[in-house]
Amino acid sequence: MSTIRDIALAPSGEKKIAWAARNMPLCRAIGEEFEQTRPFAGLKIALSVHLEAKTAFLCRVLAKGGAEMHITGSNPLSTQDDVAAALAAGGLDVHAVYGCTAEQYDANIDKVLACGPNIVIDDGGDLMQGLRERCPQHIGGVLGLCEETTTGVHRLRRLDREGLLPFPAILVNDADCKHLFDNRYGTGQSVWDGIMRTTNLIVAGKDVVVAGYGWCGKGVAMRAKGLGARVTVTETDPIRAIEAVMDGFAVMPMAEAAKTGDIFCTVTGCAGVITAEHFPLMKDGAILTNAGHFNVEVDMRALEKYALSHYEARHNIEGYALPNGKTVFVIAEGRLVNLASGDGHPAEIMDMSFAIQALSARYLARHKGELAPGVYPVPRTIDEEVARRKLAALGLAIDTLTQAQRDYLGV
Repeated sequence: MSTIRDIALAPSGEKKIAWAARNMPLCRAIGEEFEQTRPFAGLKIALSVHLEAKTAFLCRVLAKGGAEMHITGSNPLSTQDDVAAALAAGGLDVHAVYGCTAEQYDANIDKVLACGPNIVIDDGGDLMQGLRERCPQHIGGVLGLCEETTTGVHRLRRLDREGLLPFPAILVNDADCKHLFDNRYGTGQSVWDGIMRTTNLIVAGKDVVVAGYGWCGKGVAMRAKGLGARVTVTETDPIRAIEAVMDGFAVMPMAEAAKTGDIFCTVTGCAGVITAEHFPLMKDGAILTNAGHFNVEVDMRALEKYALSHYEARHNIEGYALPNGKTVFVIAEGRLVNLASGDGHPAEIMDMSFAIQALSARYLARHKGELAPGVYPVPRTIDEEVARRKLAALGLAIDTLTQAQRDYLGV
């Protein structure tokens, strides 16, 4: 039996899923193919991804392929209760509630893993952690795992280095059709959508500090610049720092940037990016946000300890009164701002990412027992197939190499 807020919310969720599906032509086409070929017949899929409309449509695509779906969210504040209700009303097994406690979050993961999954689709690595720490009895039945995001990839690579990865894991995040578009254009747009709709403030003319200049950071900085902000980047990687300079951004340590920023956005995948040393340096009214997977980039424990008091300044914005008389504001408890304060990435972007997910899951099903434990890239053929399908959906065509050109290049 599903664990959701209220099944009566299903009609609202159904409208959201229908809108997403309308704008996800790749996943629609893959779903139609899966319905005919049934690549997951007899298989159980455990999925932990931010539970909103695009994810729900992915779940239905996989179910069309014959999968028995068991679903939870990958963040307590990104689950949309009406979407979860719509999936449950459609007969899928769902365990996710917006705003659940850490204990409830872990319990929902365990309920999903109790099915004894054959394929795991993870976003950040919490299903993998649950399997290893609380449900090891189900590891033997897992054919493989598909990981959606950078943070989860880091966790899987560490397990692989330590010889602790018990089955094959496909790094979906590292596919070109995922990180080049989802991380850059998806994060870039959805972060500012979440910040602007939550604050109702202008971005133009403000000083924006972006911590981290990976693909997500590039997107956030690019869109901030396009909105008229003055952008500063902080980095620990000297090569990325030079890249930010040549892209036209100021670069400095966080201890200096803390003094100038009106809006801060951490996008590093690391912990302790904005800490107790930075809060006293900030302007009165500075706004702190995070777009990394876990809520550890802004040190919220240190801020709560340092502040004299805190209060709800506006829905999903908490104000912290500091001893120096200034107030700083945190959006969505320092959790993923684009999902905890918005609807996540645009549907057209997630169409590509979830097409990669669906085809990678099919790859695991097709190669049952053939892959040794370890991390694997998304096969290039899948990446290129998604790119060609996307071009076709956009009504675009490209050139192909002639035989003479192939001979010249040696391909």
